[in-house]
Amino acid sequence: MKKLNLVLMLLGVTILSAFSVTSLEWKISDGYSIKFSTDSVSGEFEKITGTIHFHENDLANSSFNMQVDVQSIATGNFLKNSHAKGKKWFESEKYPKISFVSTKISKSTNGFIVIGNLTMKDVTKSIEIPLTFKNNVFSGKFSVNRMDYHIGSMEGMSKKVGNKIDLQIAVPVTK
Repeated sequence: MKKLNLVLMLLGVTILSAFSVTSLEWKISDGYSIKFSTDSVSGEFEKITGTIHFHENDLANSSFNMQVDVQSIATGNFLKNSHAKGKKWFESEKYPKISFVSTKISKSTNGFIVIGNLTMKDVTKSIEIPLTFKNNVFSGKFSVNRMDYHIGSMEGMSKKVGNKIDLQIAVPVTK
């Protein structure tokens, strides 16, 4: 009888430990920021939605699926906002969302590397985003080439905007 109780107890502990390692669903909290900057323009996107399943001890089952509302672009200048949403840049009526869907998450020296597909307009490319996760905030900095995503052109005033767009994100989350 003691052997049976011991076996049952070990089985119960094993099953419970399996559940404790599964990824957690996190909700995006207020106070997030997605800032961007180029040689001559800076601003932020003010609206983000998505789902985050993350557990640092179960990265194989963790994932990010995020969407940024292109209409929420804010440069501090009404005309720049209007141009950015227009046909020469983001075409927000035709392509209202920028999306990122992770395909792999791994540990790095300073935190995590999230590899996934970034879609802007009609282009999807695989990118790597280095992230840290401290005090329930995902933070990271990375760059994309706007020309890879058909954002703007190299004609007229558009050529004054640098090709490289630096992004800085901070996404606080709750369970």
